[in-house]
Amino acid sequence: MQERVVDAALLKSKPHFEILDGLRGLAAVVVVIFHFMEIAIADYNNNFVAHGYLAVDFFFCLSGFVITYAYDSRIAGMGLKTFIKLRLIRLQPLVIIGSVLGLLTFLFDPFSNLYATYGFIQSALIFIMSVFVIPYPVMPERFFNLFSLNAPSWSLFWEYVANFVYATILFKATKKLLAPLVLLAAFAICYVAWNSNNLAGGWGGPNFFDGLARISFSFLMGMLIFRSRWIIKNKLGLPGMSVLLLLAFLIPYNDHWNWLTEPVIVIFYLPLLVSLGAGASLAGNHQKINKISGNISYPLYMTHYPFVWIFLTYVAVEKPGITHLTWVIPVAVILLIAFAYLVFKFLDFPIRRYLTEKLKAAQTGNIS
Repeated sequence: MQERVVDAALLKSKPHFEILDGLRGLAAVVVVIFHFMEIAIADYNNNFVAHGYLAVDFFFCLSGFVITYAYDSRIAGMGLKTFIKLRLIRLQPLVIIGSVLGLLTFLFDPFSNLYATYGFIQSALIFIMSVFVIPYPVMPERFFNLFSLNAPSWSLFWEYVANFVYATILFKATKKLLAPLVLLAAFAICYVAWNSNNLAGGWGGPNFFDGLARISFSFLMGMLIFRSRWIIKNKLGLPGMSVLLLLAFLIPYNDHWNWLTEPVIVIFYLPLLVSLGAGASLAGNHQKINKISGNISYPLYMTHYPFVWIFLTYVAVEKPGITHLTWVIPVAVILLIAFAYLVFKFLDFPIRRYLTEKLKAAQTGNIS
């Protein structure tokens, strides 16, 4: 049996929109802070970063934009199988790393012993499902998260779904088809916000299909932005774009108006930031911090939550005061950022580089 031979040039990464990479890192830091703060302050109305979960919608929109930019011109030449391999190389190592960290913190959490409750077989099944990104919401102690060991994997599940649909259907879609799909998905976003009073869902069994609405709109909108060339040239640079992005997450949370404010942010504001970020120029003195921010974004997102589970049980058992948490949380965030950098440098990047080289070598000739 003969497989398609793919031109090595099709496997090379295209140049990045640099500031979008940096903004992704900032959004990942916001997610980490939000996950600590929602445990420390349960009432979102009193949480200064209560809209932090909308960073995921920003990630989804960026993903649609970047995937379309990176693969529209070459996916027909590389085929579905090679595309899937490239996406697995990019995403799966950290899924596995996050699952391993989640298992370790599950087994050795000093403030709880969930292993005694679930035993070897169920614990092993939870781990296997996490590694293969198969939703398995079975733990009430963890609010029936789709992925009990590493909660953020819920968005990776939808990311994989979106990538597959792109590679099989959407890469052929014209702007005339994309526009009504985006409109329909926007209605779905509005319905979810009205029905749930926010757009925080998608992570658990009871709100599973909220995630479908969120990925559908934002991924499709990112595609439409690129296909329509809605790239706004500007001189905001990394500092200006960072401030604009933070505004989306720092807008006060209000139970009475949240059903309206969050759809406005997701449908209009976050796509505007993608357009502006793609058109912004990066100053030379911001190159280093921007690169580091981009490098740690995905590792930080995929490695922080196992430690948040420990923080949750720590708060439940020790009941620390808010004064105590005002230094615990910042220190934890800083340590997790440093840990994410180490994971990127010594695990994620070397693994991806090795697998990419192996794939390139395998594509240089016929394989029978």
